[in-house]
Amino acid sequence: MQRQSGFTLIELMVTVAIVAILAGIAMPSYTSYVTRSKITEATSSLLAMRVKMEQFYQDKLTYAGACTAGTVAPLPSGLKYFTITCPVRSASAYTVQADGIDSMAGIIFTIDQANTRATTVTPGSAMAGHGYVDNAACWVSKPGGVC
Repeated sequence: MQRQSGFTLIELMVTVAIVAILAGIAMPSYTSYVTRSKITEATSSLLAMRVKMEQFYQDKLTYAGACTAGTVAPLPSGLKYFTITCPVRSASAYTVQADGIDSMAGIIFTIDQANTRATTVTPGSAMAGHGYVDNAACWVSKPGGVC
C-alpha cells in the first residue's frame, strides 16, 4: 500500500489561523506607522515655511506680504496629504497652517512667529477616530496626544 503525502485539513486550518492572528496584530501597527509618516510631510513643510518667513521678515521688517508667489516665502505646493496656508499675517505676527486632506482630513498643525506649535483635531473626523487629540503645546505625532 502506498502512503499519500500532503497536508491535512487541520494543518491548513491551523496555518490560516496563525496567519490571521499575525495580520490582526501587524495591521494596526502598520496603519499607525503610515499615518505618522504622512504627518512628517506637514511638520517638515511648516518648519521650512518658518525659516522662509523669518528670511522675509529680515528683508522687509514685516510679515505682511509673505506667503505669496514671487517672494522669498511662497507657499509650498504639490503636497500629497496637506495644504499649507497663512491665515494670519501682520507686521509683527504670522501663523502658518497645515490642513490635512484626503486620508489626513480633520487634523490641523500650526506654527507662529514665536515657534509655538499646536495641533487641532476636528471632532468626529477620521483622525479623531484613530485616537488623535488636540494639543496646544506641540505637534501630535501619535494617537493620544503624544508629541
